[in-house]
Amino acid sequence: MSELRLRVSESADLTPTVRRFVLKDPGGSVLPAHEPGAHVVITTPAGHKRSYSLVDPGGAEPREYVVCVRRNRAGRGGSASMHDDVVVGTELLVSAPVNRFRLHPSPRYLFIAGGIGITPIRAMVRRLRAEGHPDVRVLYLTQSAAETPFLQEFDGPQDTVHHSDDHGLLDLWPHLAEPDDDTRIYCCGPAPLMQAVRTLTAHWRASRIHLEQFAADHTAISLPFTAVWAPDGLRVDVPSHLSLLDALRRNGVPVESSCEAGVCGTCRLAVLAGEVEHRDSVLTDGERRSSVVACVSRAASAELVVGPRDHLRKDLP
Repeated sequence: MSELRLRVSESADLTPTVRRFVLKDPGGSVLPAHEPGAHVVITTPAGHKRSYSLVDPGGAEPREYVVCVRRNRAGRGGSASMHDDVVVGTELLVSAPVNRFRLHPSPRYLFIAGGIGITPIRAMVRRLRAEGHPDVRVLYLTQSAAETPFLQEFDGPQDTVHHSDDHGLLDLWPHLAEPDDDTRIYCCGPAPLMQAVRTLTAHWRASRIHLEQFAADHTAISLPFTAVWAPDGLRVDVPSHLSLLDALRRNGVPVESSCEAGVCGTCRLAVLAGEVEHRDSVLTDGERRSSVVACVSRAASAELVVGPRDHLRKDLP
């Protein structure tokens, strides 16, 4: 993944826990293009790699990238480093934008955002409304008004902002009960919201439902398997309670990692044989044909042969 060295030109708190950062090229150059739904991977001053959605609609020749970071006190330190170590003038390594949450054409849209999940959805809604799209509905679910970034932007007749501290959890069923092939649903937010939308739209056409989650899915059942380290043939048992990454490390195989949540790709390994159960949120469909993110993904076969990235199979188109 190519990286840019960008400088923080602005930094401001949007809520007590969410901070906005504006990133620009130090020489003023145009940045790689992006469309709504894209994200970048930022290497924090503490060395963590974290994915953050771009909150502006983008376009062909952007001069800046804007991200919003919520401080996660239960996290591994990436958001804390962004809040505590980054100031105006700090230079950060930032990947070129990647988009796996693309905005597709549709007669109607329903956007469902939970908390900081508003970031990619804001970019989409701003693009559509700037273009004059007539049917763009937003359900924005947060804990309180004080913890609602961009609150003032979602006060239109097609917007519903719901604070759980005041009104409890929002009943999504009235909004999802009737499937509509002319509506696309985009949802981004915490795991319980994503699971609720996934369940309540089971009767919809799958192609109309688009979900973006902050971290990989860890809820699936994990079965044991055997990993074979290709460089020396070492066979490693991977029990259900250990990740491939941890099992390899316990057996003396050094594998670099950062987020250990399936969103940065630092621990990506080559797959030389076997089938992978992909649980990451970073690899493209093409990359998944020959790679595995070792911190979260597992084998779908009894045995998985893996190696360093330079062992990627060359026979794949």
